Amino acid sequence: MHTHSVDEWKHSHRFSDTQTQKAEKRTLIVMILTIVTMVAEIAAGLAFGSVALLADGLHMGSHATALGINVFAYIYARKNAGNPDFVFGTGKVNALGGYTGAILLAIFAAGMVWEGFSHLVHPVDISFNWAIGVAVIGLVVNGVSVLLLGVDEHGHDHGHSHSHAHAHDHSHSDCEEHKDLNLRSAYLHVMADALTSVLAIAALLAGKYFGAVWLDPLMGFVGAALILSWSFGLIKETSSRLLDRQAPQEVREAVASHIEADTDNRIYDLHIWLIAPNAYAAIIGIVTHNPQKPEHYKALIPDTLNIKHITIETERCDGPD
Repeated sequence: MHTHSVDEWKHSHRFSDTQTQKAEKRTLIVMILTIVTMVAEIAAGLAFGSVALLADGLHMGSHATALGINVFAYIYARKNAGNPDFVFGTGKVNALGGYTGAILLAIFAAGMVWEGFSHLVHPVDISFNWAIGVAVIGLVVNGVSVLLLGVDEHGHDHGHSHSHAHAHDHSHSDCEEHKDLNLRSAYLHVMADALTSVLAIAALLAGKYFGAVWLDPLMGFVGAALILSWSFGLIKETSSRLLDRQAPQEVREAVASHIEADTDNRIYDLHIWLIAPNAYAAIIGIVTHNPQKPEHYKALIPDTLNIKHITIETERCDGPD
């Protein structure tokens, strides 16, 4: 008689892919680039007595902090991916990093509004040449950062392989449900900084050549409004994942249609939710006249739906219908 070990049925809950590892490296590079620029601007501001350089250097520090949180989220998720204390792995650390970044974006936008009102009530003399130079430096640095992070943000390929007892090779086209929200948070931070630089350059040029100094705080309000909209959108996406919102209707309908294609099967309970950017978990309750092994029902679900962890519950129906 062959003796089986329970280890034969165990499987991994590591759902990270190579694309997430690439995003981690790119975010780390952008963070280092931001820190170097911050140190250079603060040092130059102190050496040359430029308040504009000093202020922009401190401003870069806020984004370096946000990017540091994004990098920490990637590292923590990767280091603890195999930790059994996390029920479905560490995929939600990605959403938590994105949520934290979204809150910091909102605080950054609020700071822009406060500064804009302050300049309206108490106008200050602007050293246009220094300020424009600082804004151009910031735009160049953030432009490079946007390009680095944008490669993964817009070109995220979710095709990957993952193998265990009930999942095989999967591929899925890019969609809202499968975004790397930690990467999106980092991307929006550098986009916000780049937007601020563009608006500042426009306002400063108008102030220098046309005397329209009132444009400086006004551009701050415009930038803050746009950044707040990005922040609220990211908060909505990340909070949905953190609170285990149901998968989109089309995913649930696809699962139901494949299982109920056999007229003897009826689903009485269905829960599908994201546990990582590229992975769903599902609990499916099925009532049937002839209950089968769980593997039978799992095999009915297409691999392309990226459902990595499936729990099947079956109930026998003894009635005629």
